Amino acid sequence: MPTGKIAVQGPLIEVKDLVKIYKLGDIEIPALSGVSLSIAAGEFVSIMGSSGSGKSTFMNVLGCLDVPTRGSYFLDGIEVGSLNRDELAHLRNQKIGFVFQGFNLLSRTSAVENVELPLIYSTIPARERRQRAQEALAAVGLSGREDHHSNQLSGGQQQRVAIARALVNKPSIILADEPTGNLDTKTSQEIMQLLTQLNGEQNMTIILVTHEPDISSFTRRNIQFKDGIVVSDRPFQPLPGGQSGSLPQLRYPNP
Repeated sequence: MPTGKIAVQGPLIEVKDLVKIYKLGDIEIPALSGVSLSIAAGEFVSIMGSSGSGKSTFMNVLGCLDVPTRGSYFLDGIEVGSLNRDELAHLRNQKIGFVFQGFNLLSRTSAVENVELPLIYSTIPARERRQRAQEALAAVGLSGREDHHSNQLSGGQQQRVAIARALVNKPSIILADEPTGNLDTKTSQEIMQLLTQLNGEQNMTIILVTHEPDISSFTRRNIQFKDGIVVSDRPFQPLPGGQSGSLPQLRYPNP
């Protein structure tokens, strides 16, 4: 947590009258036009909307990759707009894990080295970094694949490495941007079941952007954006046991 900032009790995420305007010369382009919502710890939320609806800008603000033009964003009680660049980077590293559509793995490094990357910027000793990376890979079903490089892994395995990398810092939130966009249907369902398990078993807060209703159906709450505002915010009815997806729990065989 940034020094000098005092956290207060409340929702894990709270945004109030959030406005984001991009300037192109003298032209102002509104991306968010007054968004207010809160997300509690342990929620599993999907965000949907057409291109230009504001969902990507909203995710960038949530991820501390961008700051609002007006309005406020509180993350775990910290007002993000009051932080400087170094404090934003620290908050990002400590509180948020990112999963992207394109995996974003380094091709010349092993799976375990890719997962270790977020820890390099901390003071954690090398032996502990390696242990935590191995534990994160085990948590996503990749024990025995630690030394494999990206070209030795399937698309689904690469995305699991990316999820392990997001988990290794033990963040408060995982932000997933189209995490199944480059995967086939079966592998997409496996990745969503993995995220569902992380949410259900570890109470991990997960927010994902998707264009696919069947992917969104795994989540417990769906937020729809249009023209920079929220036009729909509704819960999904969870299935018995608290699961929103329809697949049985996956069992990973030993490699």
